[in-house]
Amino acid sequence: MAATAQDSQAPLRGPEKKDEDREDETEFSPFYGIDKGAVLQEARVFNDPQIDPRRCQQVITKLLYLLNQGEVFTKKEAAEVFFGVTKLFQKQDINLRRMMYLCIKDICPGADEVIIVTSSLMKDMNSKTDLYRANSVRVLCKIIDGQLLAQIERYLKQAIVDKSAVVASAALVSALHLLGNNAEIVKRWVNEVQEAAQNKNNMVQFHAVALLHALRASDRLAISKLVTSLTKANVKSPLAQCLLVRYRPFYDFLESCLRHKAEVVIFEAARAICNLRDVTARELTPAITVLQLFLSSSKPVLRFAAVRTLNKVAMTHPLAVTHCNIDMESLISDQNRSIATLAITTLLKTGNESSVEKLLKQIGSFMSDIADDFKIVVVEAIRSLCLKFPSKQRALMNFLSGVLREEGGFEYKKAIVQSILVLIQEIPDAKETGLGHLCEFIEDCEFTYLSTQVLHLLGQEGPKTKEPSKYIRYIYNRIILENATVRAAAVSALANFGAACEALRPRIIVLLRRALSDNDDEVRDRATLHLEQLVGKAGGPDAVQPRVDVNLVAMEKALADYLAGPTDKPFDISVVPKAAPSVRGAGISALGLPPGAAAASGVSGLPATSAARRDPTVEYAELLRSIPQLAPLGEVFKSCEPVRLTEEDTEYAVFCVKHIYESHIVFQFNCTNTIAEQVLEDVSVAMDLAEAADFEEAFTVPLDTMPLNGVGQCFTVVSRQPGAIATGKVVNILKFKVKEIDPGTGEAEEEGYDDEYQLEDLEVTPADYVKPTLLGNFRKAWEELDPATEKEDEYGLGTREGLQEAVEAVIGILGMQPCEGSEAVPPNARSHTVLLAGIFVGYQQVLVRMSFGIDSASNVAMKLVVRAESLELSEAIHQIIQDA
Repeated sequence: MAATAQDSQAPLRGPEKKDEDREDETEFSPFYGIDKGAVLQEARVFNDPQIDPRRCQQVITKLLYLLNQGEVFTKKEAAEVFFGVTKLFQKQDINLRRMMYLCIKDICPGADEVIIVTSSLMKDMNSKTDLYRANSVRVLCKIIDGQLLAQIERYLKQAIVDKSAVVASAALVSALHLLGNNAEIVKRWVNEVQEAAQNKNNMVQFHAVALLHALRASDRLAISKLVTSLTKANVKSPLAQCLLVRYRPFYDFLESCLRHKAEVVIFEAARAICNLRDVTARELTPAITVLQLFLSSSKPVLRFAAVRTLNKVAMTHPLAVTHCNIDMESLISDQNRSIATLAITTLLKTGNESSVEKLLKQIGSFMSDIADDFKIVVVEAIRSLCLKFPSKQRALMNFLSGVLREEGGFEYKKAIVQSILVLIQEIPDAKETGLGHLCEFIEDCEFTYLSTQVLHLLGQEGPKTKEPSKYIRYIYNRIILENATVRAAAVSALANFGAACEALRPRIIVLLRRALSDNDDEVRDRATLHLEQLVGKAGGPDAVQPRVDVNLVAMEKALADYLAGPTDKPFDISVVPKAAPSVRGAGISALGLPPGAAAASGVSGLPATSAARRDPTVEYAELLRSIPQLAPLGEVFKSCEPVRLTEEDTEYAVFCVKHIYESHIVFQFNCTNTIAEQVLEDVSVAMDLAEAADFEEAFTVPLDTMPLNGVGQCFTVVSRQPGAIATGKVVNILKFKVKEIDPGTGEAEEEGYDDEYQLEDLEVTPADYVKPTLLGNFRKAWEELDPATEKEDEYGLGTREGLQEAVEAVIGILGMQPCEGSEAVPPNARSHTVLLAGIFVGYQQVLVRMSFGIDSASNVAMKLVVRAESLELSEAIHQIIQDA
């Protein structure tokens, strides 16, 4: 292996050559075998009467190398080196002076030594050589304290407005570093910094804008005024313009920056538009048009930046990126494999069903040439495509099994296995194919974690297949050939087959008896237990896979509370919330995730419109269970997205999250105080339910203290009839006790006063009671529902720009999950059908078929057909559309 200059213990070699050629061509690093003691001896050259600049530079280079390699200098050694370096100021050599500046900065002298060198640096600050002046400013600002800074403040102000760009930039960058510990002094330089912001030099202007923003970082209103004034002043520096794009992400301003002459500004503006919250497809169009032009650029960096941004956009707006598909197809053969990988994964997210086979062939041609990190990205994209087009699962599954057999690291193989597990869980038709591929994989798997995961899945899903006996050979091979951990997992998997398949039970018992002589305790214990269970003892075969119908997390917490409290009463399991029942067509993930969440939370990178949507319920469930007052309510069914109840830039920031339960709604208010002079205590939200007659306020959970610039939660709970779809408008009033901060002591006053703050009204709609769920086979689930619950009606949606806009609007109103990629409307289509799936509160499934049509006058009509587990639910879906 070739050594690098950073490796001081090995010689530096050139490219790999034959052994006989190496002896003559070996080159050694200048730092090879370097020793601190020897370098310190060499440093005595600084004291020579006749200074040799070149030799001194070499010694300083070695010292800097040792410091950067983590070598520790004692205080005496550092002082000797420092004083030796200061003697070199008498030599007027530019290159030597630059090395001296670096050495002084890195040694970081103490307060006593700083005074000695300050006079020399001050002399350099007033030199006629710009290089001396700029570097002396940087060094001084690095080593001095606040007291000395005040003495040289006048010189730094002059440096900020200096005619030399290198000096002005050095002073501005130094001010940015000083801002952390000497903010009050730096704030006095605002006038000079504003003058520097008008400098014609691009770099000076860039640093001045950055410093102006840093000076106002804690005042959002001041930042807004600053950005507005700089925007009107027509900043010429492209880098400074990029800063304004980041500071002011307003659409009109960003859209105007797309016409800038500098490519860096154009890209920064396009990226900012793509990252805007709740950006629409129409607003994305100009940014994507610009990025499409960059795809054909001759500069690799522009192609890479454009395709990476489009790759991220494709996760949320795949249809908006489809116009770039032709340009991205040409990038698949790009010499830069990073660009090619991003292009192919973007195409996988935006491609249609007919292009799947073509894309797979193109991927296979370069998979062996890219690193594992990029391979993982490709695998995730293939998984999302398979979820989008379930009918193509066989081709995609074959591709995943092929790459699974190739060489690769643990993370890469883990991504492939998890993708296959998710596809097995989400697409029923892919189960047997996927299990077969995984059986082949564990025959030659070197990773224990993956083997045990696959064996667990085989034990869970194998007995449910048409021919469960074909998997037994693969599992038993693991008992013979693998390590103890895998053998134990294989024993448990075999026992599952024996418990679920009575016809196979005698054969399984014979195999398990062979494991009784295993040399590992865990394997023997499992085999002994499962044998007893399979012959009817120790709970019988049903005890092999015990079924618990309670929520295990809530069970653990309830038991812990029971043990912690002094009571003689027996534990009552009825207080523990029941586990959520499984939904028809969904099942439980092999990864232990709730239905539909495996794709969303297993690995990032799935498009939000084609895979399962991100479910906030998972994020909030643990928080809700940890609050004793809310635990008796049971398991939360759905958590909605946060809604802002205060305007931006007000003294209090409050967001509300609605949590839907079987017979309650919990309103979680996330509260933030932005006023440093006040402490807010006993915070709660009172509700006026005059316009929501179906609700009744149950209780509140107040917040002790609203944190300053942090987030605290208070809760208000309302009750309703169990399973009822109650709606209405809620008026909210924030109530709290105000205590002023004593500026002298910084402590809150003991006495306070009660106050309140009017919040925005909050709507509870029928859509709050339904959450999306991803189905692998929509037709099968549709046929399983009772046709008597079907309700059909037609609606006029008015004039629209196209069918895609109408489809997105209705999906957003219903809040349900599009299935089988039906949310994507083909270009120029005059009619389209969308399939939606969801679960209503009470875990009742609802399926929707929507047929759209558009006439020559752009009027859109919709036929809505709903099937559910009851006719009332079908009518509720129609009511959501009628009320929208």
